[in-house]
Amino acid sequence: MEKQENLKRLIEEADNIVFFGGAGVSTASGIKDFRGKNGLYREKMDYPPEYLLSSNCFYQEPELFFKFYKENMNTLEYEPNIVHKYLSKLERIGKLKAIVTQNIDGLHQKAGSKNVYEIHGTIYKNHCVKCHKFYDAQSVFASDGIPKCECGGIIKPDVVLYGEMLPPCYNEALLAISKADLLLVAGTSLTVEPATSLVRLCQGKLVILNDTKTPYDNLATLVINAKLEDIFANL
Repeated sequence: MEKQENLKRLIEEADNIVFFGGAGVSTASGIKDFRGKNGLYREKMDYPPEYLLSSNCFYQEPELFFKFYKENMNTLEYEPNIVHKYLSKLERIGKLKAIVTQNIDGLHQKAGSKNVYEIHGTIYKNHCVKCHKFYDAQSVFASDGIPKCECGGIIKPDVVLYGEMLPPCYNEALLAISKADLLLVAGTSLTVEPATSLVRLCQGKLVILNDTKTPYDNLATLVINAKLEDIFANL
């Protein structure tokens, strides 16, 4: 409980908190993470998930891409959990200035958070690759096979696929993290880019909340290895 009290104190003392979250933030809502012990990447598949979620697969084998995408990325029916709700409250009282998320599920916004940088994109925005017409997530997931625009073009989700550049909001996320007096990192293993680069930008106090150890634990002011829902329930 001492670590939990330290976390409360750090949050109370901070004025410019930024939260950086990975897939583990949404597991309490029932969404699978990627690299956890029961994660998506540990399932047996005919193709590596890195290929199935790549721009190469999207453009060269769109039918294969959308079969995987629709089966595994449809989070429309999921609801925010205690982590999302607590962060929304922290934003409302003026302490939390930004959320930087690797998740594409939109649960932070569903919980009421406003200043969210989705550095891997979102399922909620989709555009035709030919005429750029906007489509919502429901129309993509409800489509048969490859979702097509009325102009005949393929509708592409605005998610960052392997082999693609990060969106413009990434630079805003970098700036927010560099200005934070407290960076809360949660639900990420911190083993792949851009997570590692983002954490290195932290000039303030660093707190890492994750169910397993990370390579950056030695740089943190506080590390708590536990389920996020338990940590945030105590807050």
